[in-house]
Amino acid sequence: MSRLFKKEQISAYRDRRFRGTQEEFEQALRMSTTVYVGNLSFYTTEEQIYEVFSKAGEIRRIVMGLDKNTMTPCGFCFVAYYVREDAEDAVKYVSGTIVDDRPIRVDFDWGFEDGRQWGRGRSGGQVRDEYRTDYDPDILVCACP
Repeated sequence: MSRLFKKEQISAYRDRRFRGTQEEFEQALRMSTTVYVGNLSFYTTEEQIYEVFSKAGEIRRIVMGLDKNTMTPCGFCFVAYYVREDAEDAVKYVSGTIVDDRPIRVDFDWGFEDGRQWGRGRSGGQVRDEYRTDYDPDILVCACP
């Protein structure tokens, strides 16, 4: 019953770099065909992402997140589909899937723009990694190709 009075949130994530209001951000999420994928291993390849996410629909583009200093993968990517329903299926069915021994997070994204592929952390990687208390050994010794 409380659902009748509560506005359903499409995503718990708010991108601070989105230029617009919260309402515009939510509208962009509702219309977007792009998903954000997090908690990837630094060794996960674009081919592996394609194999998993193509089960939800036809993929238009995959953009791997890169450490801006070392130009190596840093644990996230964007997957863009041709149609919204495929992105919805990815969020619904692929989130939580184990890829390279890690449960991945899949969430709607407002759309990829050039520059968003770089990690935003001070070290060049993800900000999330700078606040971890349980460090992943891959993060510390990544010798990614």
